[in-house]
Amino acid sequence: MGLLDNKRALIVGVASDRSIAWGIAQAMHREGAELAFTYQNEKLRGRVEKYAAEVNSEITVPCDVGDDKQIAAVFEHLDDYWDGLDILIHSVAYAPKEQLDGEYLENVTREGFLMAHEISSYSFSALGDAAREMMKGRNGAMLTLSYIGAVRAMPNYNVMGLAKASLEANVRYMASSLGPEGIRVNAISAGPIRTLASSGIKGMRDFLNHVEKVSPLRRNVNIDEVGNVAAFLCSEYASAITGEITYVDGGFNSIGMG
Repeated sequence: MGLLDNKRALIVGVASDRSIAWGIAQAMHREGAELAFTYQNEKLRGRVEKYAAEVNSEITVPCDVGDDKQIAAVFEHLDDYWDGLDILIHSVAYAPKEQLDGEYLENVTREGFLMAHEISSYSFSALGDAAREMMKGRNGAMLTLSYIGAVRAMPNYNVMGLAKASLEANVRYMASSLGPEGIRVNAISAGPIRTLASSGIKGMRDFLNHVEKVSPLRRNVNIDEVGNVAAFLCSEYASAITGEITYVDGGFNSIGMG
C-alpha cells in the first residue's frame, strides 16, 4: 500500500528528467497516485507526454502560467477525466537571464522584477484558486518549491530571491485561506540541484561545490530525495502540517559558517 493510493495529483513544471517536478512525479507514482501534467508550450509537449507515459498517465494539458485563461482551461480539461483533485504541485520559476548575473541593484529592472514575481509567485496563487473547486472535501494538499535565497542573500540569485520570498509568504497566506476548506499548503526549500532552471544562474557549480563541502551531510541532495519529502507532505501522514517551508538541503540552512 502506497502513501498516496487513490490520490490524484497535477504536476506543473516538468521540463526535463532532471526537473525537481519529475522527481516528485516519480515518487508520487511509486506511492500510488494517479498523475496529470501540464506543459508550457508546443516545444515541450512531446517531452512531457513521454514522461507522462512513463508513469502511466495520458493526461497532459497546455499551461502557460502567465495566462489566466490557460490556467482555467487546465481544470476544465481535468474535469473530463477526474471528478476531483487531491494534490497540486507547483514547480515554476522564471526571471530574465540578465537579472541573474552580478550585483543586484545594478541589474534589477522594473520589468524583470514584475516578471519574476508574476511567474514564480503569483502563478501559485492563480493555480491554487483555480484548483480549489476540484479539491473541496478531499483533504487536499498544494506544494511549491522554494530556495534558501528567499531568506539569505545569494550571489547572482538577485531578483529571484525576492520572488521566492514572496512565494514563501504566499504559502502562509494560501494556507490560511484554504485551511477552512481542508486544503493544506506547504513548500519545500531544496538545496541546489543541477536542473534546466538552475543552469541559468551564474556560479551554480560553485554553489554545488560549497554545499558539498560545508553542509552537515557533506553532499548535495537530488530530485529523488525532494520527491520523497513531497510525497510525505502531500500524504495523510502530514495531515496537520500546513503553511510550512521544509528544507531538504542536507542541513545547509542550519549552519552559520563553513
